[in-house]
Amino acid sequence: QVQLAESGGGLVQAGGSLRLSCAASGRTFSRYCMGWFRQAPGQEREFVAGIGWSGTSTNYADSVKGRFTISRDNAKNTVYLQMNSLSPEDTADYYCAASLNGWGPRSGYSYWGQGTQVTVSS
Repeated sequence: QVQLAESGGGLVQAGGSLRLSCAASGRTFSRYCMGWFRQAPGQEREFVAGIGWSGTSTNYADSVKGRFTISRDNAKNTVYLQMNSLSPEDTADYYCAASLNGWGPRSGYSYWGQGTQVTVSS
């Protein structure tokens, strides 16, 4: 079992940057692919980015390509989401999730964190 805890959210002006972190418990973190999702008020949750077991394979939603970067440090049991050039449309609750099956948007994520709020002001 994996427990996930996100941090790093906050209020930022448009054009700014934030780095989200997701710390995982347990000694099996490196077995899991990881993903970041987000949910804006009144909208469905959407996939943002995913990363494979070793960190060499990544996947991004079109809306964040070139602006967001997902990475992981298996020694620290942590996955990151570096978010640059933020816009108000990026305002959402951001969640990390773990999957044994892959790093795509429909990879069967079994474990989820509680989320961290990101607000981008115009």
